[in-house]
Amino acid sequence: MNAMTEPLLFQQDGRELVRFATEPARYRHWSLQVEGDVARLTLDIDEEGGIKPGYKLKLNSYDLGVDIELHDALNRIRFEHPAVKVVVFASGKDRIWCSGANIYMLGVSTHAWKVNFCKFTNETRNGLEDSAQHDGLKSLAAVTGACAGGGYELALACDRIVMVDDRSSTVSLPEVPLLGVLPGTGGLTRVTDKRKVRRDLADIFCTTSEGVRADRAKDWKLIDGHAKPQQFGALVEAEIAALRAQSDRSGPAQGITLAPLQATVDAHGYHYGFVDARVDRDTRIATLTVKAPAAPVEATPEAIEAAGCAWWPLQVARELDDAILNLRTNELEVGTWVIRTEGDAAHVLQADAVMGALAGHWLVRATTGALRRTLARLDVTSRSLIALVEQGSCFAGTFYELALACDRIYMLDLPDTPEAAPVLQLSPANFGRYPAVNGLTRLQTRFCEDQATVDGLAALQGQRLAAPRALALGLVTLAPDDIDWDGEIRLVLEERASLSPDALTGMEASLRFPGKETMATRVFGRLSAWQNWIFIRPNAVGEEGALKLFGTGKKARFDWKRI
Repeated sequence: MNAMTEPLLFQQDGRELVRFATEPARYRHWSLQVEGDVARLTLDIDEEGGIKPGYKLKLNSYDLGVDIELHDALNRIRFEHPAVKVVVFASGKDRIWCSGANIYMLGVSTHAWKVNFCKFTNETRNGLEDSAQHDGLKSLAAVTGACAGGGYELALACDRIVMVDDRSSTVSLPEVPLLGVLPGTGGLTRVTDKRKVRRDLADIFCTTSEGVRADRAKDWKLIDGHAKPQQFGALVEAEIAALRAQSDRSGPAQGITLAPLQATVDAHGYHYGFVDARVDRDTRIATLTVKAPAAPVEATPEAIEAAGCAWWPLQVARELDDAILNLRTNELEVGTWVIRTEGDAAHVLQADAVMGALAGHWLVRATTGALRRTLARLDVTSRSLIALVEQGSCFAGTFYELALACDRIYMLDLPDTPEAAPVLQLSPANFGRYPAVNGLTRLQTRFCEDQATVDGLAALQGQRLAAPRALALGLVTLAPDDIDWDGEIRLVLEERASLSPDALTGMEASLRFPGKETMATRVFGRLSAWQNWIFIRPNAVGEEGALKLFGTGKKARFDWKRI
């Protein structure tokens, strides 16, 4: 059966797994209409359409299934509708825009499900901002009705927010007063860092459950504009025109078709054309092998468009992204990921050169964005990431970015047969094409913004760097020789698997982004801390906690000690 026709939640070998593949014909909650250079995404949630049983999605509230559709819809706009410059988010329900994450879903979910759900929704909203910054795809939240919690966080991810002034529509972040938790999708950080709301006003806003109406919301910078119902349509059109003028996105009216990924899911992992994620549940290790193209990639605009989603850079980006999501959500106890590459490095570098030469072409630009967001998803994944540079590896250019995203890089040294030894190769892709979530290149991050070192590395682009030189340059962590390789890698992986996953998550999140922070790193850094604390505290999820008692009419009983 085609993956697109199967449910998002399915059984495999007695395990309940999530599938992240869907298409517009299967949407239950979003509708997508494209009119020239404007796409309209309307949220009209099917109350009975939860991804899991046990709750109803009332008041346009959402769960993971809703956001899987949103993630798919945004990718459809990026690739299938390249002429679109502005995405307008609207509600299909009367007097309710979106009430955020479904509280009853959170109440019955495991801790891991809640955290993975919040991380995925974060990445979807970060992706919206990424497309606005790098690809010219602007977005507008046209708020008609109550816009609360995660609903307002979706609006916050847009470039502009406008709201109807009907004396009942409000925006709110009511998690603290109602649920005893915090906004789970970066709301606190975006209010201050992006909207520039004064901290005392933000304090009032985030402790007021009833929300803020249009006039005050505009005064406090929570929205950008408002209008009475009769004038609201004109306001929305004016905002669309202004965003259209800011967009440099250009492409044909019809793009390429995002065909379903050809993936096999079995007891051994997740298997694709160029990506293989093999899972060893006994050792709690996943081995992610990413393969170079077997031949040079298409190199002209016409040939690239004809290849469509089978163009290697795009196919490998989609497959790797899906593999990361599957491993993160479905393999919770597999805490160490080994990153490998296979194939001819010359073909990876040729693909890099094509993407550089045709950077302005709409499909190349969109593909670069897909790779950038996939690498960013790897950056913030709470797993130990170990890259192995072995014989047959092709860690060159874009593929070396995979290694740079890892916590450690081990490279095989073959002192007796140097001609057979693996090499690293740098390309322009390593010097700005894929900024990480901290706004820096991964080389700048690795060398703590020592620009002189990075500039020196830029002069080595294309050179074949074997283990001794790569180690001296700081491009790898350690370089065991062939005598010690198997034993040392085995010890490294066994040691990693023996450590506390909680401590590792905190340590890795702290070490991966040294130096200055950005809004995105602040969002993920804070969420790594609070979600793994507040979400398991009795004040939130105990039998008398706010999240458990929501909607029952009972008042939560808090342990009043500040810790």
